[in-house]
Amino acid sequence: MSEKPNISGLKTAQAQERLIHYGRNALPGSEPKTVIALIVKVVREPMFLMLLIAGLIYLALGDRAEAGFLLAFVFVVIGITLAQEHKTQRALESLRDLSAPRALVIRDNKEIRISSQEVVPGDVMVLHEGDRIAADAQLVQGQLSVDESLLTGESVSVDKSAGLTDACSLFASTVVTKGVGLAIVQTTGIATAVGHIGQSLALTDETPSGLQYSSRTFIRSLTILAIGLASVLVLVNWVWNNHSILKSLLSGIALSMAILPEEIPVILTVFLALGAWRISKIKVLTRNITAVEALGAITILAVDKTGTLTQNCMEVAELSADNVTYSVREESELPETFHTLVEFAMLATPVDPFDPMEKAIHLFGYTRLSGTEHMHDDRTLKFQYELSPDILAMTHVYCDEKPSLYLLATKGAPEAVADLCHLSVSQLHSIEIQVEQMAKRGLRVLGVARGMWQAPQNDCAWPASQHDFDFTFLGLVGFMDPPRPDVSAAIAQCRSAGIRLLMITGDHPQTARSIAQQVGLSENAEVMLGDEISTLNDDDLLRRLETSDVCARMKPEQKLRLVRVLQEGGNIVAMTGDGVNDAPALKAADVGIAMGERGTDVARESAALVLLDDSFESIVAAISQGRRIYDNIIKATRFTFAVHVPIIALMLVPALMQWPDILQPVHIVLFELLIDPTCAIVFEAEAAALNVMNRPPRSASLSPFSVKNVSYGSIQGIGVALILLVGYALLRHNGWDERDLRLSVFTALIFTLFFLVLVNRDSRFIFKGNPWIVTMFGGVSLILMAVLFVPFLREMLKFTPITLPSFFAAATMVIISGIWLKVLQSIHQKV
Repeated sequence: MSEKPNISGLKTAQAQERLIHYGRNALPGSEPKTVIALIVKVVREPMFLMLLIAGLIYLALGDRAEAGFLLAFVFVVIGITLAQEHKTQRALESLRDLSAPRALVIRDNKEIRISSQEVVPGDVMVLHEGDRIAADAQLVQGQLSVDESLLTGESVSVDKSAGLTDACSLFASTVVTKGVGLAIVQTTGIATAVGHIGQSLALTDETPSGLQYSSRTFIRSLTILAIGLASVLVLVNWVWNNHSILKSLLSGIALSMAILPEEIPVILTVFLALGAWRISKIKVLTRNITAVEALGAITILAVDKTGTLTQNCMEVAELSADNVTYSVREESELPETFHTLVEFAMLATPVDPFDPMEKAIHLFGYTRLSGTEHMHDDRTLKFQYELSPDILAMTHVYCDEKPSLYLLATKGAPEAVADLCHLSVSQLHSIEIQVEQMAKRGLRVLGVARGMWQAPQNDCAWPASQHDFDFTFLGLVGFMDPPRPDVSAAIAQCRSAGIRLLMITGDHPQTARSIAQQVGLSENAEVMLGDEISTLNDDDLLRRLETSDVCARMKPEQKLRLVRVLQEGGNIVAMTGDGVNDAPALKAADVGIAMGERGTDVARESAALVLLDDSFESIVAAISQGRRIYDNIIKATRFTFAVHVPIIALMLVPALMQWPDILQPVHIVLFELLIDPTCAIVFEAEAAALNVMNRPPRSASLSPFSVKNVSYGSIQGIGVALILLVGYALLRHNGWDERDLRLSVFTALIFTLFFLVLVNRDSRFIFKGNPWIVTMFGGVSLILMAVLFVPFLREMLKFTPITLPSFFAAATMVIISGIWLKVLQSIHQKV
């Protein structure tokens, strides 16, 4: 490919004018829910319908205050739902903005990366392998292979060449599979080819997560239970207690409201969406919300070396030719001995390289060979042999001064280049020793060779393979990519969290081992090679992986197989990747993690998470956040059951014992007003436990709705229910009035709600670690003060004015409940 033309691109002001004129480069996508749609959603909820029916029954009974309160609460429910939906929607929209594809364009005569939505007609796009093309464009420089299956259905890539009328058109949303080029944007948005056929690709629909599916099944079962128990209560009150049918229906509705845990869908939706938003704050973008669930269960983290464990700032560090070594850091001038080696390394590299090692070769060559006869900017590339799984080397073919004579420049894996040179056994052994010595110093090593080829007369066909040429081995180029300074500490944190690390790299095994030892990933000297993996069956491979922490010379299909074998062994696998060929493995992994800075668009779109800073430390931080989020879902779910059980008991037991009603629909509604924000706000903001990264990963089968978690919450609630019911019975036995009884039990239940929040949080905190705890306590106190001292509210809830005996009775029940909950918490922590 010839040198890039001098294209300065649009001016910034021009681009802004065109963005206003043509609009954003976006296709029709899923729009945020309107207020009307959200209100319709609320109206269809069972809780809304029960509130409405209860309000109408109160009207029929002549209790206008209660009816007005319930019907007014309908609007409160709508307001809370709108606020929660807005918060969740805002978090998801910020994630969508971050996950929108980006484009590399030339503006003001320099390359900048912008959101693809900001691309305008006339922009010059710089395209590399793995890029998703942002708009319809014309290729003006370079040669590309493009996957157009999205438009045509054909899986074979289409070759594109600048200057050819029929083969220079590029289309939005197609993917560059090979090559480098420049293209001028022609149309954007709905004016593109993909826009014409009405495809919406800019945004993806959120699919329900595994937790959301399991919660729906669980709630469906509870709904059946609620209907059954409510029907029994209606019959008991109507037939046995001689209540009117309307009052009996009212008690049945109140019990149904008490049983149905309306908070659970809120917990899952809000916690996962806001969790993904919080994770984005630590430079990790969540493209798939279900990945948030899986983060806390990861048992194996398979990481690429380059750019994740290392800094991805590749530079030429060492040269070796004719058994002579040159160290870049120790010597300034490049000896003549190495000029030819560097010359042919440059000739074997694209003019506009994308790969970090190829960029390092260019930088080194232009710095050290400038002004010598070894620079060949004027040479024309006639043909090239790409790197392939069979031959880990690439060859560029150039015209020579003589007709039909061609100059060959090759670089690649040292063993592959040496094999092309048909060297003797002793020569191969000597090169192998040099490579191992360089690799032990942590260098990535490439071999370089040169050759000449005389084309047969009257034969224009290029040889089928690089093996058909004769090459001369020139030497070795060593590259240094130092480890990131934060990696060692992050790896140690993974180990304390019970997460096993595997390094998967295409590098030489000695280089991989050296880096693994430098960062503390493994002290095991054993390295598994990609070729060895191909010879093992799945069972043998799984056994070998138990003792090997480093896999070198890995090919893309081997990465995919490794992920599947580990998963079949019962592991939850997270894997990092950045290239087009990594996409299948990223998609197959339980948590695929793409590189945001150096990764291709295809890799990012295949992954569940994207590292915006390519930092390994960010992966570990995301895992910590994932564990925190899941812990908080478990806590909130447990709290939900703990608080619903005493409410249910206080509805059922008085009816069965023929006692006066304690709780009515208005009381249940007031509790819901407190429980819902507590779950959605307080527990979502809960800080991570101290041991969040000092314990093994949770089991993949662990659920917030497990018998253990639901039972613990239910036992908390049963104990509280017994304390309140015994207190109720004793006070009633002493002749207390029905309204006094209701006041004391209701007040005790309200303050016990606060204790339930505290014991279901991390035990090291009381008011610390969560900014919402004090706010919640203040809010609960204000609501209680209102219902106790505002005559209208007190009368509606059927309370008497509070007295010292009522206060002390409530306080006693609260203190006993607090002691019970603390003792139970201590027992649970020891189990």
